[in-house]
Amino acid sequence: MGADYSMVEQGMGVVSLSELTTRLASIRVVLIETTHPGNIGSVARAMKTMGLSQLVLVNPKIFPDGLATALASGAADVLVNARVVDTLADALKGCAFVIGTSARQRASRWPQIDARAAASLVLDQVDAQAQVALVFGRESSGLTNLELDACHVLGHVPTNPEYGSLNLAMGVQIFTYELWMQAQQRQGAPSNQPSEKTLATSEAFAQFYDHLQQTLVDIEFLDDRQHDRLMRRFKRLLIRSDVESEELMMLRGVLRSMQRVARLAFGNKEKER
Repeated sequence: MGADYSMVEQGMGVVSLSELTTRLASIRVVLIETTHPGNIGSVARAMKTMGLSQLVLVNPKIFPDGLATALASGAADVLVNARVVDTLADALKGCAFVIGTSARQRASRWPQIDARAAASLVLDQVDAQAQVALVFGRESSGLTNLELDACHVLGHVPTNPEYGSLNLAMGVQIFTYELWMQAQQRQGAPSNQPSEKTLATSEAFAQFYDHLQQTLVDIEFLDDRQHDRLMRRFKRLLIRSDVESEELMMLRGVLRSMQRVARLAFGNKEKER
């Protein structure tokens, strides 16, 4: 398992490892509030084995740590280059596509796909020159609903329904394995032309949702009793639509116009009183 191969067989030819790792360089693995430093090291090992290098840690309990380095087993460079941030929003800056992960399907309305389909969607975004994130939650409880709101889809591992226990590094290994295998398959095909469109980033979406929420308050549309539920539905509607940066700017222009009209309308009401 420790052998170093510079080429990978594919069909009748070979694919350069440097080409594969370059292809996967825009994919970041995000770990949220990891409790055990050994899991961080094992994740780094799983990533490097499958050609990924971008690791982002959101508020880890213990890091750096010697146990993480020991369990990285030769992937210490992934740990050295890992970014530590305070919030998920910080971890997702610049990302146009985000997949939240789970060891199981959830009883929720988030779009859900398995790890193989997730890898295909991720590589589609990579082909379009987008930054992509795979987000893994806490060892004990996974991702919260609020964190899932930042994701386009939820990826799960279809396990034995009678026993679906996977540790963090196992989950990362499965998702990154699917990416590695499918990247090899695509490498031999003619590369797609870079997409002319630029998808809106996660931070642009966050700013838009804040603007949307304020506008809905300004026009007296929001009902406080259904505030969170309604905003979550708006998020799910837009996040699965591949909204481009220019389109999001256009929508914010519409919101600004709505706010101006609301100020005029409600201002006149005050005068009439």
